[in-house]
Amino acid sequence: MSLSGVCVTAVESRPAGVLAGASQGPVQRPFGARVKAFVALTKPRIIELLLITTVPVMFLAQQGVPDLVLVLLTCVGGYLSAGGANALNMYIDRDIDALMDRTSQRPLVTGMVSPRECLAFGITLAVVSTLLFGLTVNWLSAWLSLGALLFYVVVYTMILKRRTAQNIVWGGIAGCMPVLIGWSAVTNSLSWAPVILFLVIFFWTPPHYWPLSMKVKDDYARVGVPMLPVVASNKTVARQIVLYSWVMVAVSLLLTPLGYTGWFYTAVALASGGWWLWEAHALQNRAKAEVTGAKLKEMRLFHWSITYVSLLFVAIAVDPFLR
Repeated sequence: MSLSGVCVTAVESRPAGVLAGASQGPVQRPFGARVKAFVALTKPRIIELLLITTVPVMFLAQQGVPDLVLVLLTCVGGYLSAGGANALNMYIDRDIDALMDRTSQRPLVTGMVSPRECLAFGITLAVVSTLLFGLTVNWLSAWLSLGALLFYVVVYTMILKRRTAQNIVWGGIAGCMPVLIGWSAVTNSLSWAPVILFLVIFFWTPPHYWPLSMKVKDDYARVGVPMLPVVASNKTVARQIVLYSWVMVAVSLLLTPLGYTGWFYTAVALASGGWWLWEAHALQNRAKAEVTGAKLKEMRLFHWSITYVSLLFVAIAVDPFLR
């Protein structure tokens, strides 16, 4: 069945009120609800992860406490840039968001925000964030931020997402950029340290997102988005998760022999990475046994992946003070 056929069938099965709200523009809502809707367009929970990978790198680049005003400006610029990218992502994906259970309450689907408002909002955030970076931080950080935004919107959302199961692998490059931005904000340059951390996030992204995709693969299948768990068996996905996990942990350990980190970071990277590999192999074993549903427990690794990246980057921030 073609993608259009899938979408037509799904649209017919979706309650009429949901799609009507999306097609008739913004409904009349209290001001506070509208503000919350625009905030939701930026996907704040995703941006939290981006900031977690930005600020600690600034401490590493400074080898101590960076200028706090610079940290604030970098965080604000990063939030606005990522928020603009997320809003534009919702604008482009509003058709499939209306058909997926996990996205059915997004502001464009409910009609709280109109497509035109979302588009203008996303473009405005992109322009403001780029100027803020360029005028208050430095232009290297500004171009890196704009590049991440364009990569996420154009390369991932418009080109890769609906065409290939490798969408998350290469689309995840946009989520790797904050480590480069954090370093460049302090040094106005790049070096091997942020490149290594870029690669850590690159190899972290697929095994972070694929367990969630395994959980909601029926949603993706309904709208014809070929996430890996939709087009491959659980055993194949779990094997890929283990492969990426080993590479990720190995890359994370390169910072110390290159002289960027010391014993504390190494200890945290080994302990947290070891636990990650334990969970990844456990998921693979459950997948090999062909268990499904609650028994697969794929969300264990998803939740741990967030804890892992948080611990790793906190260690990056703390390590300079213990060397």
